[in-house]
Amino acid sequence: MSEHGAGKEMTQSSSQPRELKQHRWGDSVRNEIGLAIAIVVVFLVTLIFNQDYIHEPARNSRDILHQTALLGIFALGSAIVIISGGIDLSSGSVIVISGSVCALTMMVLAPTGEDGLPDATDVGITVVCLAIAAALLVGLLVGTLHAWLITVIRLPPFVATLASLVGLRSLAKILNQAVTRDLGNQQTSVRADDITFEVLKEWWIALLVFLVLGTLCWILMNRTVIGRHLYALGGNEQAARLCGIRTHQLKWLAYTISSVTASIAGVLYVAKIGVANPSTLAVGYELNAIAAAVVGGCSLQGGVGLVPGVMLGVLFLRVVIDSVAKIIRAGSDDYQGLIVGFLVVLAVAFNEIRQQPRGTAKQLFPGAMGWCTIPVLALLVGMISYVLNGLTMGMWTAAIVLITLLEIKYLQSRSARGERSRER
Repeated sequence: MSEHGAGKEMTQSSSQPRELKQHRWGDSVRNEIGLAIAIVVVFLVTLIFNQDYIHEPARNSRDILHQTALLGIFALGSAIVIISGGIDLSSGSVIVISGSVCALTMMVLAPTGEDGLPDATDVGITVVCLAIAAALLVGLLVGTLHAWLITVIRLPPFVATLASLVGLRSLAKILNQAVTRDLGNQQTSVRADDITFEVLKEWWIALLVFLVLGTLCWILMNRTVIGRHLYALGGNEQAARLCGIRTHQLKWLAYTISSVTASIAGVLYVAKIGVANPSTLAVGYELNAIAAAVVGGCSLQGGVGLVPGVMLGVLFLRVVIDSVAKIIRAGSDDYQGLIVGFLVVLAVAFNEIRQQPRGTAKQLFPGAMGWCTIPVLALLVGMISYVLNGLTMGMWTAAIVLITLLEIKYLQSRSARGERSRER
């Protein structure tokens, strides 16, 4: 090979990472613009059915920002794990165990009241700081445990964090019972109503923490070598290892960030509600964090996603949930899981379609599987319409969806046959 040819090849190879980065940045910007537009559209649609946003804008803004901040704090950690090629299913349980340890620490160090039981209503700022430090230490230890199980024991991240999802909540229950039993009043839920600690329930504190953590995560992922290595780890772990990147240390960092951010959220959630109850606190929150990351542009295959997109994804998710609560009102909580699941499927499907090579059309309902899927989707949409609007509307909706999907299948099949005939 000539020197000119070798130099040209090196120039092309060196330009590929820059082009890939620009392509990824362009996709992320488009995703963030789309999310911003979607948030505005959801607000406008909500105003058609409910004027509460106009009548009480300040209260609604505070509520949405508070809930967005609380979810966003640990969604940022989950997003970093997803970008690095892993998954963390333990966020909700880490919130529970960290919040419980925080409340228990204040109770153990509280002075004894007249009834002989600890009086944790005024333990002082030093004890509150120790309690928060204990909660953060729990997050650090859980993240280290996850990294050890994944890198040394070689457990899949799904299995390692699933074990924590199930086990840590149970551990919080029995820990609360054991400590309160030794203090003279056994109970599963532990109150955290110290007057100093209650300051953390203010909505602007959670928002400030969310913005600070978002800024720090953005700097880590976009302005440091470690951030570039995390992207490389998620893109191709074997290639990253062959390039000399210390993948084990990076996994430890990603999972500890995820667990510590969940611990921070746990402290704020306990301050907000005033009690650490493992039976009800943060149930299913880990799925909301993953959903927010995916909606924000993170790929579950790893290596893709930006922090601003995740923050917008959290806001979009909370706005949609709040919109449903205002439109449906009675029993709106029953629809939350359905909405989150739908948004996750929609976001992942959109990302997959967007990654298709230009000029190629993806078959949505190919072959026999397509014929089976079409009536299932029509039935599902019809059932939702029936629940909301009655039997007649449900049947009409199912019929319309069925006809529409059959038409889509027919058009795509005809287009595919035309492409095959042109290739011949």
